[in-house]
Amino acid sequence: MSASGRSSAETLGYSSTEMMSIAAARELADGQVCFVGIGAPSTAANLARRTHAPGLVLIYESGCIGAKPTALPLSIGDGELADTADAVVTVPEIFNYWLQSGRIDVGFLGAAQIDRFANLNTTVIGPYEHPSVRLPGAGGAPEIAASCKEVVIMIKQSRRTFVDPLDFRTSIGFGDGPGSRERLGLRGRGPRMVITDLGILRPDPETCELTLTDLHPGVSVEAAREATGWELAVGPAPKVTPAPTDSELAHLRRLVSLRPEGNSK
Repeated sequence: MSASGRSSAETLGYSSTEMMSIAAARELADGQVCFVGIGAPSTAANLARRTHAPGLVLIYESGCIGAKPTALPLSIGDGELADTADAVVTVPEIFNYWLQSGRIDVGFLGAAQIDRFANLNTTVIGPYEHPSVRLPGAGGAPEIAASCKEVVIMIKQSRRTFVDPLDFRTSIGFGDGPGSRERLGLRGRGPRMVITDLGILRPDPETCELTLTDLHPGVSVEAAREATGWELAVGPAPKVTPAPTDSELAHLRRLVSLRPEGNSK
């Protein structure tokens, strides 16, 4: 959203980042098994567990199953995850038995860049051989994107993040369009939605291209198009995301206040 659009959300009593986290948390159902990325996805998943989905099973790629951290983890190796988990298994077991065999309901991912087919870049900004920024890398994201039953992506929307083409394709969404996942033999259905600080985008059933279907309160279609590096497809009548409730905001702010020093995500 434009600067003025983000400010309009804050005049409603919450920030655009809080709106994004709460909208994402709402998409996780009680009892689901969720493979969680660190950062914004972890915030949303832990918020869901503290509000409407106490039975949400959080899995982190370090091998922690059923983690229930009291504060947001600094990394997948944060001891809080192991201390509060129902079980801790080896990394090969997490990937081979749980993830790649299709036992995970939803993968929750973030990225530095996304394209119109929901492919993700977490590798480099600029040419691979001489990048201007070297990002954290793939981690488990390619396997999560390929093998979870479905994927939810969280990313702030701007022309720096919504780009076409990507500087590097780290994790697949819908590849080059219809049929790409099937040709690669991927088990998972791919991204179900992309949640941003402006709204929600879903893949078109026919073209697989991301289409704006929901706008957060105070955001216009024009602001979303302005923040997108391609000609953004818009649904016929975008809905307005329900505003955060007082309870959701209180839980989120409490959760963020417990973040260990040094975790700025």
